[in-house]
Amino acid sequence: MRRIDIGILRAPEIKFDLIGDFCSDAPFVASGNVVSVVDGKLCLNGNPFDTLHFYPQSADARFLLHDVVIGVGFHWQRKEDQCFTGELLFIVEEGEVRAVNRLPVEDYLVSVISSEMSATSSLELLRAHTIISRSWLYAQLQRGGVVRQGTLGWESDDEIIRWYAREDHTLFDFCADDHCQRYQGVTRAANPNVVRAVQDTSDIVLKYDGKVCDARFSKCCGGVTERFSACWENEDFPYLETFRDSDGGEPLPDLTSESVAREWIESVPASFCSSGSKEVLSQVLNGYDQETNDFYRWTVRYTQEQLTELVKERSCIDFGEIIDLQPVERAASGRLVRLRVVGSKRSVVVGKELEIRRWLSASHLYSSAFVVDKVEEDGVISFVLKGAGWGHGVGLCQIGAAVMGEKGYSYVEILNHYYPGAVLEKV
Repeated sequence: MRRIDIGILRAPEIKFDLIGDFCSDAPFVASGNVVSVVDGKLCLNGNPFDTLHFYPQSADARFLLHDVVIGVGFHWQRKEDQCFTGELLFIVEEGEVRAVNRLPVEDYLVSVISSEMSATSSLELLRAHTIISRSWLYAQLQRGGVVRQGTLGWESDDEIIRWYAREDHTLFDFCADDHCQRYQGVTRAANPNVVRAVQDTSDIVLKYDGKVCDARFSKCCGGVTERFSACWENEDFPYLETFRDSDGGEPLPDLTSESVAREWIESVPASFCSSGSKEVLSQVLNGYDQETNDFYRWTVRYTQEQLTELVKERSCIDFGEIIDLQPVERAASGRLVRLRVVGSKRSVVVGKELEIRRWLSASHLYSSAFVVDKVEEDGVISFVLKGAGWGHGVGLCQIGAAVMGEKGYSYVEILNHYYPGAVLEKV
């Protein structure tokens, strides 16, 4: 079975405990171990070593990492103590110590499914998500080892277009956070239904035209899914289309039109992801995700002073006073892919969708599917952003898929809905 390396945590020092039987070339204690970097070398409990590698010697062996950061850069960022199975390696990365977990792909997937959503989701949703998570993983591994710069795009005096690639990891295969797929060890992988879902779909992936699908997914599409090119490279895949997230056969409005996009975003059209009850949401969302409950339609308000300071901090550009936010280009789901930020000193067009979200929030704006109203009350100018959805909207909508599972759709029907034309095959 293929094994992969997952980068868990990087810090000046990492504290860890070993639970059960482990072996290593380096002496260790059961609890209270500390790894740091001294003069470019790994240092365990005050002693230098060229390598630090811990091998489990029994099926119940675990290791505990303290203060693992999750939700990096997002509004739910926090630290947790997390427990893992498999091998534990420590490496030096940019002068700090990095903890890496080496384990079989299928064991990794059990944790990913539980980490990306609540393990109490319907079995059909768990099966569907197992297949797309496995497909995404193999699609990245089969890129042929190509490593691209993490930040891609172009920049000029009046335009900054950026998107972010996964292939910037060179010392391990994947990271453990939202940048790749959430992986939180056995901390949340406690539901036997998740194990069953992984076993039921063992080695099955989505393929299109003989290639493993790059099966993207997000929390809530807001009623319409998006194309790949709106968020990443200027290419599209037939199985990642824009369509209404519903079973009613309603036509897709032209959301590239500003007036149509406004009407869509300011209404609450029926879709799978709009109809989730509290019970369904509690199945698909982990505890910290449930702290966000207005993801289908949302509103954010900034005073002109707040927005000016926020954009300056997030963009590292002095615009002067922010005068206006002007939509320049919308993708097929109504998400902004180019937005003009107008200041008293300069004006810049920013894109793609994630960079827009980063500029307009202290963490990440829920999505770039929003309209802007400039209002004045009691002499105070404010910018009101009314938006739709949570995430990039490409591929499977986790909330929508959860509702489909509750409505009795099979995992095959869920996958056919979100990845039209793709087929299921053994990898």
